[in-house]
Amino acid sequence: MKKRIIQIINGPNINLLGKREPSIYGAVSFDDYLVELREKYPELEIDYYQSNVEGYLLDKIHEVGFSCDGIVLNAGAYTHTSIALQDAIRAVTSPVVEVHISNVHTREEFRHHSMISCACVGVICGFGLDSYRLGIEALLQIGK
Repeated sequence: MKKRIIQIINGPNINLLGKREPSIYGAVSFDDYLVELREKYPELEIDYYQSNVEGYLLDKIHEVGFSCDGIVLNAGAYTHTSIALQDAIRAVTSPVVEVHISNVHTREEFRHHSMISCACVGVICGFGLDSYRLGIEALLQIGK
């Protein structure tokens, strides 16, 4: 039986998890968390990509968005600015779940609006790194 493929895509500054503002983002690196996710879901192929460059995020969505079973996307600050990411999400056939580690609605006003939510099947925020697991669970429910 072929494994279902879930693509996690992280945007700017997520490469600094574990170091960047641990009071908001926690003290665990994403690479360490990814090991846990893969152990929790051995029946899935969980692929991971991170870039600080908007165009590279677009390229990755285009590359995998017609073949994977779903995308968990934390676009970081591009969430609040990128119409290009919204268009890329709309252009592909794989469902996309928007995730955020922090509860963006309890933070600065500019973080309260997402340019990509309207193109995603759902949004999960505020559950720390567990937001990614919840995003995977949502995609698994959609794919049934």
